[in-house]
Amino acid sequence: MTTPATPAVPPFTTLIDATTLAGLLKSPALRLFDCRCSLLEPAAGARQYAEGHIPGAQFVDLNHDLSKPVVPGHTGRHPLPDKAAFVAQLQRWGVSNNSLVVAYDADSSPYAARLWWMLRWVGHKNVAVLDGGYKAWLGANQPSTQTVPTFTSSNFSQGPALTREVTAADLQPATGLLLDARELARFEGRAEPIDPIAGHIPGAVCAPFSANLDASSCFKPAAELRARFKALGADASTPISCYCGSGVTAAQNLLAMVHAGLPEPALYAGSWSEWITDPKRPVATFLTEQ
Repeated sequence: MTTPATPAVPPFTTLIDATTLAGLLKSPALRLFDCRCSLLEPAAGARQYAEGHIPGAQFVDLNHDLSKPVVPGHTGRHPLPDKAAFVAQLQRWGVSNNSLVVAYDADSSPYAARLWWMLRWVGHKNVAVLDGGYKAWLGANQPSTQTVPTFTSSNFSQGPALTREVTAADLQPATGLLLDARELARFEGRAEPIDPIAGHIPGAVCAPFSANLDASSCFKPAAELRARFKALGADASTPISCYCGSGVTAAQNLLAMVHAGLPEPALYAGSWSEWITDPKRPVATFLTEQ
């Protein structure tokens, strides 16, 4: 039996800062992914990548690489791909089981966190998100390029999941703590710019992912994050699940909680946009929960 090679870089499992990442750019173990995206303008991420990106970064498309096709009336807006299909994509990207994978997006990290969670979903632990994203990279006076890198395909193999999932059935009724990563107006049903029905899953607590960040779009210190989620009801003895509109921004809440040293919650990947496909599932708003 062949013993796997020792990783050429130290492990990172939650966040990495721009200066540290800059020192690792030439490492053959690094695989870097640009996850910039706009939910309202699907072509925006690829355009931004073409205009400039971190040297060595490959572009990842939320809709094509990190999701499978939507089935109207049955799935949410970004259903998870089949694991085998995602593993095959990782192989095409040149990710090996010894790679350090770093993901980034524009600044607030929800799309990068989606890739972070999915790597853990297929058993890869050495994966991190660039704290503050591309904005932090440029703010640290680091270089950008328009060169698109190429890598030899790998033999990446799937391992036991490091994450947990829940389904809509598991949340009927919800047990433990259910955190909704959307902003308060959407949670309360006062505004809904994306989905056809407004509101939230009954029993959920509003925990906007944006509150994990400071004014520079970097994550707040771990102690502050820990205090935030504990104030929302998170503790080691309570089962915790996270959702959002389509299973993307919820991953940023998961990342923040793991970085804070809290137990990793489960993800309801279908999230609100899947929940509302079944009219039998209850919906709560600020009016029904007064």
